[in-house]
Amino acid sequence: MSILVTGCAGFIGSHVTARLLNEGHLVIGLDNLNDYYDVTLKKSRLELLKRPNFIFQKGNLEDRDGIERLFKQWEPKIVINLAAQAGVRYSLENPHTYIDSNIVGFTNILEACRHHKIEHLIYASSSSVYGLNTSLPYSTADTVDRPISLYAATKKANELLAHTYSHLFGLPTTGLRFFTVYGPWGRPDMALFIFTKAILEGTPIHIYNDGKMKRDFTYIDDIVEGIVRLMPLNPKPNPTPYKVYNIGNHSPVDLIAFIEVIEKKLGRVGDKRFLPLQPGDVPVTYADVSDLMKDTGFKPDTPIEVGIGNFIDWYKAYYPI
Repeated sequence: MSILVTGCAGFIGSHVTARLLNEGHLVIGLDNLNDYYDVTLKKSRLELLKRPNFIFQKGNLEDRDGIERLFKQWEPKIVINLAAQAGVRYSLENPHTYIDSNIVGFTNILEACRHHKIEHLIYASSSSVYGLNTSLPYSTADTVDRPISLYAATKKANELLAHTYSHLFGLPTTGLRFFTVYGPWGRPDMALFIFTKAILEGTPIHIYNDGKMKRDFTYIDDIVEGIVRLMPLNPKPNPTPYKVYNIGNHSPVDLIAFIEVIEKKLGRVGDKRFLPLQPGDVPVTYADVSDLMKDTGFKPDTPIEVGIGNFIDWYKAYYPI
C-alpha cells in the first residue's frame, strides 16, 4: 500500500515511517527540514529510513501546488499527517508560523485528500486541546473549547476542519490527541531531552510550577502501535466518518519522579531550579484511552523506567558521552 507520511523526518514521523517500511509498504515521506531544532538530527533520522520502498520529498504543507503534485504523482491510499509547527512556548513568539503550517498547511492536505479520494486521513492533534478542562482523566467526550496556547488552538482547529471535510465530502478522518510523547530520537525542545542534556553537562534544570506538574508520558513505540492499528479502521458514517482518540499512557507521573528516574539512569543528580507555571502550560495531563482500547484492543503501557532507559541509551550513542 502507498502511504504518505508528512513530517517524516520528525520524531513521531520517523518512527511511524520506519514501522511502515518494515511492514513492506511504499512510503512517500514529506518534510521541509526546517530549523525549529537541529536539522542534523532530522537528517540523521532520514538516513535510517533509506531503503527501496521509501521516497523522500522535501516540501512545505503551505505549498498548495506542491502538495497537489505530490498526490497526483504518487497516488497514496492513506495519509498520515504528522507535520506541524510544534511547541507551546514557541507559539507565544512566532504565531504566524503556526497559522501557516497548522492551519493553511492542514487545509491543503484536506483538499488534496478530498480530490484524490484518499481512503483514510490520520492526523496529529494534541492533548493541549483540553486547555482549561479540569475533568480528569481527559475524555474525548469532554468539551475542548478553552485552549490556552495558540498551538492548542490550531490543533483544535484541525479537528474542526477535519470534521467539516468528513461531513461534507465523506472523507474518513481520524485525529489523534498525543500525550507527552518521549523516547529515542526525541525532540531537543522536550523535557526528557532537555533534562538529560542539562544533567550530563552540569547545567541547571528549570522545573516549572514549582515541580507541581503531572504528565501522561507516552513512549514512542506505543504511539506508533496505536497509529498502525488505527490505519485500517476507517471511521464509519455515524452520521459522519470522523473519529478522535486519545493516545496516552493513562498513568500520569509527577515531573519530579520523572526526573528522579533520569537521574538514576544517568547516575547523576541534577541542579534543580523551581520556577512558576509558564504561559500556555497546564499542571496535569491524563488520558482516558477507553475508546482506543475498545476499537483496537491496545493500550499504551510502557513504564517510564523502560522508556527513559531506552532514550538515554540512544542519547549516549548519538552524542558520544
